[in-house]
Amino acid sequence: MASKGMRTLFSHHHSNSPSSPSHTRPFSPYHSHTRSSSPLHLSFSESMTDGTIATAESIITKWDAESSSYSKNTSLFYGNRREAREFLQSVRDLQQSMHSYVNHNSSSQKLVHAQTLMETAMKRLEKEFHQILTANLDQLDPESVSGRSSSGTRSSLSDYEDDVGSDDEIQIAENSIKEVEREASIAMADLQAIAECMISSGYGKECVKIYKIMRKSIVYEGIYQLGFQRISSTHIQKMDWEVLEHKIKNWVNVMKIAVKTLFYSERILCDHVFTISNTIKESCFSEIAKDAATHLFAFPETVTKCKKSPEKMFRFLDLYDTISELWPFIESIFSYESTSTIKTQAINSLIKLGDVIRTMLAEFESAMQKDPSRSPIPGGGRHPLTRYVMNYLCFLSDYKEALADIFADYPLQVQHPMPETMLRNSLTAENPLSAISTRLEWLILILLRKLDGKAELYKDVGLLYLFLANNLQYVLSKVRGCDLRYILGADWISKHESKVWQYAANYERMAWSKVASTLPQNPTSEMEPQKVKASFREFNSSFEAAYRSQSGWVVPDGKLRDEIKVSVAKKIVPVYRAFYEKNRALLRGESSKFVRFAPEDLENYLSDLFHGNGISGSGSGSVSSLHPQGSM
Repeated sequence: MASKGMRTLFSHHHSNSPSSPSHTRPFSPYHSHTRSSSPLHLSFSESMTDGTIATAESIITKWDAESSSYSKNTSLFYGNRREAREFLQSVRDLQQSMHSYVNHNSSSQKLVHAQTLMETAMKRLEKEFHQILTANLDQLDPESVSGRSSSGTRSSLSDYEDDVGSDDEIQIAENSIKEVEREASIAMADLQAIAECMISSGYGKECVKIYKIMRKSIVYEGIYQLGFQRISSTHIQKMDWEVLEHKIKNWVNVMKIAVKTLFYSERILCDHVFTISNTIKESCFSEIAKDAATHLFAFPETVTKCKKSPEKMFRFLDLYDTISELWPFIESIFSYESTSTIKTQAINSLIKLGDVIRTMLAEFESAMQKDPSRSPIPGGGRHPLTRYVMNYLCFLSDYKEALADIFADYPLQVQHPMPETMLRNSLTAENPLSAISTRLEWLILILLRKLDGKAELYKDVGLLYLFLANNLQYVLSKVRGCDLRYILGADWISKHESKVWQYAANYERMAWSKVASTLPQNPTSEMEPQKVKASFREFNSSFEAAYRSQSGWVVPDGKLRDEIKVSVAKKIVPVYRAFYEKNRALLRGESSKFVRFAPEDLENYLSDLFHGNGISGSGSGSVSSLHPQGSM
């Protein structure tokens, strides 16, 4: 350390600059007592001051690193802690004595000697400060510093209890955690005491320089160990999506640890060590954290410059969601004016991500509108577009809070006319999710309109309605199974459930009304044998045709499939059974010529429907003749 001359005496004006540190006991002539002109008083004061300096000299020179191998190789603060406290007190006494010399016009030789002692003491404290920072890397790690509170200890122990069984093991873990936190507290207290002493003595610049160099390297090393490295925009744009996706996932994990643990603990440590000066606190923390945090927070903005498609939206939402979730911590940790650029970078990343996500959702909507598929789905099953869109929207619903924020100031602009009741509930909803509720409801409406168009590809109207019922049922099942049920609400679900049953009823009417019409309205009424025979012939023919047509049709949803089959059976089987029971004796030996089915046969055939066991298609093919499964 270069000679400081007389700066200790004449730098005692109060300052908050790291280069001109603040002092707890600034020297000022207004703070000194009126000088006595009494030679006796002067002699007594100088004698007291000389004695104080002599006492300080004895302990300071003992720990002069250049005076002995013992002091060179031994740590003052890791040896006799009482002596460490005496050393710090001797520095304070020495400083006070130097003030006294100035007040009493003592000889410059005494001041020079005192200043030499002060520089020796500062060299020792500088060495101790560096040693404590170096030797306590484990104790001053982020988790130890941020976990000094009792709540942090309890949390750590709670996690440990899940992995161990015995009370002895839990006690050992508790003692271990407490010991680490105790060591961290001791190291932080020692650093604080040394920093206060050096800053008050006018040597804050040396102390701050050591601290900044040491802790800045710790932060950079911590970020690197977590797995984050700065990537240029050019590199990202050339990167395969699978590689970039992995880096995004890694960034999310790194960000949470870095903010909640690394930067948070660094702020705590910095504030504790430099309690003496708010300006020094800010200067140290800003220089230590600024570069690493800025690079970390800039990553999402850099990612927004890569090639984008709707399928990649979820990773961008992960980035947005992470910053939003951590924002209260970011705002608190980087509250200094000098770290405002870090918060600005985080906000810029959110803005860029929001722009990209809105663009991606618009592209997703456009892709739905332009879906080119023009071939009917065999058997009237679920359309791939339905599965794709609903799976996509379900994943989106996991990000409902982020999406609500992203679209809060961007109301839905619809150029096409909508049904009168469309979006009524969403547009009037006064809740944080209303913006995204409207948006997602609109996307589902687009899907349903596309399905209406695709249903027209079916030549059989019954199959058309079955197709619509199947796909709307799938939409509802996906809505009920994810957070869409909260976003869209119970009224929306109820309205569309009714529509499913409306489609199902239309299917039954179109597919089975002809079969039902072949039976008399009053199946137990008296009829002439010829009319009975004609009714059986017509029923056989129409039922066979309906069954052939529908043998390849499907209803993937088990509940819907069973309910449709039960409903169809209720419309046909009871009437047929009554007609069958009434007229079977009338036909006597001719029954095998006219009656093809027993009532149980009908139930069996109907139970086989909607599994797609026959030919698939729109029902234009044929199947082999039916064979009754029962007999008269």
